[in-house]
Amino acid sequence: MKNRNWRIIGFSILSIFVIGIAAIGYEYYQLQPKNHFSTVPVVGAKNTSGTTTKTVEDKTPVFNVLLIGSDQRQGQKLGHTDSMILVHVDLNKHKYQAVSIPRDTRVHLDGYGYTKLTSVQYIKQATQGTQKGVEAAVAAVSEFMGVPINYYMETNYSGFQSMVDALGGIEMNVPFDVTLTHPWYEENKNKVIKAGSHSFDGKMVTEVVHERYSLKNGEYGRQQLQEEALKGIAKTALSPSKITKLPALVKTIPQFVLATNMTTSDMLSLGLSAKDFDPKTQLTYQQIRGEGKKLHDDILKANNYQIVISPEQVKAIAVNFQ
Repeated sequence: MKNRNWRIIGFSILSIFVIGIAAIGYEYYQLQPKNHFSTVPVVGAKNTSGTTTKTVEDKTPVFNVLLIGSDQRQGQKLGHTDSMILVHVDLNKHKYQAVSIPRDTRVHLDGYGYTKLTSVQYIKQATQGTQKGVEAAVAAVSEFMGVPINYYMETNYSGFQSMVDALGGIEMNVPFDVTLTHPWYEENKNKVIKAGSHSFDGKMVTEVVHERYSLKNGEYGRQQLQEEALKGIAKTALSPSKITKLPALVKTIPQFVLATNMTTSDMLSLGLSAKDFDPKTQLTYQQIRGEGKKLHDDILKANNYQIVISPEQVKAIAVNFQ
């Protein structure tokens, strides 16, 4: 009788173990990109307000992600969209198309008129709240590019710093000399970062990607620095030594992110798909350039510097984001 009881207990433990393994296997199966991203939301699309989220069926894991950097500081409720990078993710080919969109791009905001892209989120946050603000920014980029946006993730400079520190720092290529004329931290005032590869902590990465006044190409130079920082983050986070720590890192993401519609599972699946990421072979990066002009801003009721971009240039780039 005693042996029989132990056999029952043994079989029960074995059953629980098998069920547990099956559950883990199912979760791993669900996290596989071809399964996980069989449906994707649409947050912003041309001719939509961006305030409602739809789900579209798509048998191939191909979608667009908007990365937003806000100038919102700790303790503040309002912020401008300071940097925008739209990424087209094709998990069939393991290819990524990325384009930086200038913050001062001239856009039309319904109910207000013409203004800078950077001001859309600020004015909507001030009048309709935080979530409406980020949705308006996403919708504005979607309409400007003429493509749907499926996911978005917004951080600010303190969040960006914390993200890099959580990785233990990154290796970043600095393509040209950078003088920190407008640092977040006073002790870095006028510090010169020479061109080349550097090991940076979060604090220094934040300083470098914030700089634009000393750069020959201004905002476009800053976009290049942001591209290099994102490459460094991706290579570090998705390296073989870090990939096993990805679930733990993803759990800490709420500390870095102001707003996102990506779930933990979305992030884990995307990370799983991009392991051993090589920016040299998998990433194509572009910039949208326009003509700087002094134009009337209908929100400010005054003239300010805006970048006018030709629709033809946008269409030519947007083909890669369909």
